[in-house]
Amino acid sequence: MAKATYPINLPPKAAIEYFQKKKNAPSWNWYDTWQDAHVRAFVVAKVTKLDILKDIRGMVERSIKDGITFHQFKKELQPKLEKAGWWGKPTIQGKEVQLGSPQRLETIYRTNLKVAYSVGRYKAMMDNKENRPYWQYRTREDPKVREEHKLLDRKVFHCDDPFWDNFYPPNGWRCRCYVVALKESDLKKEGLSVESSGGNITSKNELISKKSGIEKQVAVYRDPVTGKKTILTPGWSYNPGEASWKPDLKKYPNELRIWFNKDG
Repeated sequence: MAKATYPINLPPKAAIEYFQKKKNAPSWNWYDTWQDAHVRAFVVAKVTKLDILKDIRGMVERSIKDGITFHQFKKELQPKLEKAGWWGKPTIQGKEVQLGSPQRLETIYRTNLKVAYSVGRYKAMMDNKENRPYWQYRTREDPKVREEHKLLDRKVFHCDDPFWDNFYPPNGWRCRCYVVALKESDLKKEGLSVESSGGNITSKNELISKKSGIEKQVAVYRDPVTGKKTILTPGWSYNPGEASWKPDLKKYPNELRIWFNKDG
């Protein structure tokens, strides 16, 4: 069986530890669990039955542990979901609803693995911040990169700069951006300068649900030189690595606090 490639120098141990700490939380709307609440809750939109959620979670965990490919993930999980009735577009309460599909499975697979690896990498970088205190935002530099993310490519901030509180990747669904840790000599060798985000990070309200009219805040970074703005995808204005090691339960909705506090 082919193995997925792990990010360079990232042992999956921290990624696995992060994922295993999550509590299963059945949910309907994708925005019911908001931003950093995800670090302690495993949710899949439109999955309200615990047994289905456990099946999906089990495959995600295996993917992180064993590095299995999306093809294998889909091959094993799809038949289970079809048998359980969580597949296709059934009509629920008079409205057609998208449940399982190959596209949704790929989003579940890639989002969970990317976030888990990102959390592991963040921890490793923080453990080594005395030696490499400068962090550089990087994109994959191909046509698939979002314009908003291109604006951040190769920018360098100190690891303690508030920029990373909101903009440590992933910064959206299927975001492939990553961070490189640098030392002083790297900056001199590559002719890089360290920026400060002070006064350049704001937020704005974005419509999340047309039906309910719900709006949520998203982070905005304004480049001090060009004036161009990077507006993050709703739901991604947080640093999963930072939140996973220092969770603030006061920020979570009451119903999620109940899930988090179960069994310690």
